[in-house]
Amino acid sequence: MATTNDLKNGMVLNLDGQLWSVVWFQHHKPGKGGAVVRTKLKSISSGKIVDKTFNADVKVETANVDKRSMTYLYDDGHSYVFMDATTYDQIPLSRETVGDAKNFLLENQEATVAMHDGNPLYLELPASVELLIEYTEPGLQGDRSTGGTKPARLETGHEISVPLFITNGEKVKVDTRDSSYLGRVTG
Repeated sequence: MATTNDLKNGMVLNLDGQLWSVVWFQHHKPGKGGAVVRTKLKSISSGKIVDKTFNADVKVETANVDKRSMTYLYDDGHSYVFMDATTYDQIPLSRETVGDAKNFLLENQEATVAMHDGNPLYLELPASVELLIEYTEPGLQGDRSTGGTKPARLETGHEISVPLFITNGEKVKVDTRDSSYLGRVTG
C-alpha cells in the first residue's frame, strides 16, 4: 500500500482488480478545498489511457511488478521468445504483450520485461535504438515536396521517415516511442 503522495511515473497500481501504470501525475492545490493528485493512468491489459483524480494522501494499492532484463531470441510465429538473463529461462511473450516494440526488435537485443505474479505484462525498450537502413529510394537534390524526408525500411521491416541524404546500409538512431528519426550513427 502507498498513498497518492508517493506516486511516481512507471509505478503500477491495482485499482478494482485491474493493473494501471502511472504515465503522468501532478499534485494540485486549488484555492478552496483539499489538495488533489491528478494522474494519467494506462491500463496494462488494454493500453487505454484515462485521467483520474485522487484526493491527496489517500491509500492506493500498488502491484508488485518485477522488471527483468531479458534477451530477445526469436519469433516462433505465434509469440516472441525471450531469455531471462539471470535464470536462462525462455519465456514466450504474446504479440499483444510485445505490441509496437516488435518494430525495433533484433535478435540478441536486451529489453526489460515487466512481470506480475509470473505473467508478463509489457515490454520496455530503450528510448532509442540503432538500426540499419535496409532500403530507401535515392534522394533527389531539389525535391522538397515532402519536406525533405523520404520513407526508409529498417532491418526489422518497419518503415520510418528519414532525411533525403540517408542511403541504403547506413545505421541510424530511431526513437522507439514514436518511430522518429534521431540522427546518423557514426563510427
